[in-house]
Amino acid sequence: MEKPDLQLKDLNQFTGTDHYYRYMGLLITDGIAYIMKNGYGWFVSDAVAVIIAHKKIREYLRENTFLTIKLKINKDKDGYKTADMIITDGNETTLYTQHYDLTDAERELTLFYDNGVLMLSNEY
Repeated sequence: MEKPDLQLKDLNQFTGTDHYYRYMGLLITDGIAYIMKNGYGWFVSDAVAVIIAHKKIREYLRENTFLTIKLKINKDKDGYKTADMIITDGNETTLYTQHYDLTDAERELTLFYDNGVLMLSNEY
């Protein structure tokens, strides 16, 4: 089994998508599939689960179509990394946060959700 690239060295190649994939009822792009294959599947699956099932997000999406999902990595003084998933309306109004006590993620990410499609910010 190939070791995942947690630094996502090829991330900048995704400036659009050639294919859409169905994942837990949403469409995802080539870029999202790439990060999932390289160690960030936990982040994507958590984001999709929140989009699908969280009451406040579902209510927001009845009248709006756009969300920003950010993965923020925090390092403590001992070298351990924690992370936060922050979902906003795109205008810095936080709709949901989730904290991870430990992560091996190397790169902060920003995803966009628009009209049923989850994508990397540079695929928008």
